[in-house]
Amino acid sequence: MKKHPTTAVEFEPEFVTGLTSIFEEMIVFNQVLGLKITSIKSDRVAARIAMRRELVGSPNRLHGGVISAGLDAMGGLAVMAAIGARHMDEAPMQRLHRFGKLGTIDLRIDYLRPGIGEHFELRAEVLRLGSRVATTRMEFLGMDGKLLSTGAGAYIVS
Repeated sequence: MKKHPTTAVEFEPEFVTGLTSIFEEMIVFNQVLGLKITSIKSDRVAARIAMRRELVGSPNRLHGGVISAGLDAMGGLAVMAAIGARHMDEAPMQRLHRFGKLGTIDLRIDYLRPGIGEHFELRAEVLRLGSRVATTRMEFLGMDGKLLSTGAGAYIVS
């Protein structure tokens, strides 16, 4: 993913902790997937999924639905971070209440290689954050860094 020439905003620890709690604990389906955030920045987010027996589709391969749901969740997280960065004039807890109306309106996943491995890395960035809709690009990588799947999503933000 190319980095856009925008200046990355540094989030307060309170915001990062709150956003991590929303993503990993309050969105219960993310627990089912085993999504664990590894990085939250205003211009890019990253997470990991460990391979578990419950996530297998074909023998020894991650189910495509796990890949799709994981990329969708990461697109949403990237939008949350971008919204948080847009409203840095507000207190961290106030910004965390802005995500109630966030929802997926379009999602495209391209499966490039089978999901084989012990763990996987997911990354996402916002391409455009409008007043009503945000567009994102996501990547799903194997433990060797090879690109396994890509995604593009649109999210309602108002």
